[in-house]
Amino acid sequence: MRKKALILAVTAVISLLPSAAYAIADEARSACVINGVTGEIVFEKNAYEQHSMASTTKIMTAVVALENSRPDDVITVSGDAAIQEGSSAYISEGDRIFMRDMLFGLMLNSGNDAAYAIAEHIAGSREAFADIMNWYAWEKMGAVHTQFINPSGLDGEGHYSTAYDMALITRYAMRIPEFRRIVATRTMTAQPLNRDEPLYFSNHNKLLDMYDGCIGVKTGYTSATGRCFVSAAERDGMLFIAVTLDDNDDWNDHTEMLDYAFSQHYPKKAVEKGQIVKKSSVDGEDYEFIYGSDFVVPVRADERVDLKVVNHMENGLTRPINEGEKVGWAEIFYGDTLVGTVDIISESEIRGVSNLRLKNSFFSSFVRTFNMWLM
Repeated sequence: MRKKALILAVTAVISLLPSAAYAIADEARSACVINGVTGEIVFEKNAYEQHSMASTTKIMTAVVALENSRPDDVITVSGDAAIQEGSSAYISEGDRIFMRDMLFGLMLNSGNDAAYAIAEHIAGSREAFADIMNWYAWEKMGAVHTQFINPSGLDGEGHYSTAYDMALITRYAMRIPEFRRIVATRTMTAQPLNRDEPLYFSNHNKLLDMYDGCIGVKTGYTSATGRCFVSAAERDGMLFIAVTLDDNDDWNDHTEMLDYAFSQHYPKKAVEKGQIVKKSSVDGEDYEFIYGSDFVVPVRADERVDLKVVNHMENGLTRPINEGEKVGWAEIFYGDTLVGTVDIISESEIRGVSNLRLKNSFFSSFVRTFNMWLM
């Protein structure tokens, strides 16, 4: 009798659990979904198991390139870069291509040739570039179970990551506006400076057209590693990042993983675009200063969360100030963790004849803090 009662009790508990929590990502060797704002894990399956990650490696390659070069840098393609095996951006030795264009060849076509050309331009060699990639992973992103030996993702001893680490790397990447723009682009044409024939790049990420709200990011495959995929989707300001490594059914698995994440959360605005931050005097007249954009935190329906906003704004502003001009910023904290910033801007045009300056000789700030408790 007791055994029967125990079975019934366990069955009742299981019936209360979300079915997606144990039914998704069946084909994946490892998988992970994180809250793109807070970094919290929403779902995981062997998320800390180290495995090669194929061309999803290029997410890190793009981050390092974007933060260590300029868009109008001209890359001259070496013979070694041009002959790299595997997926290609179809660049040739001697081609001269802007960095901004090469990044599309890297992320849309998944060009191994583009990856090596970028690495050589920035660091001189793939080995030196891999050292930078590792420093970014370990020191800036907390992806401490990851190691890179090349910028392309071709298989090699000592080249590995985890589903969770790839989610952390992508969370960092998605904070870079130009990265977001690149990985959301379907097709792009680039013009090398040394020849008439253009280059055509096409995004391999089918989820951009298959899933409502998908905004990136990168596919990957080698025969030894299997299919790897990192996706990101945003709805109502809520961002989630999903990763699978070695998954033969990745399109469907990512759809289910992202659906599950959205179903478990609702959007909470920490600040709202146009919300008044402060009324302040400028040369004796009062003006209003507002938040320049929304900031949304995905929150679980049953979660009690502390959101804190700390505003920093210049005192003693003088005219002229343009409508929409930045005069400060707001820091958004989730608990004790800084999760983002929003510009504070002028709501109106403040006319005058002098240049914008501070009356004081030092930058001062006011701090207006409020707590929002969610049940």
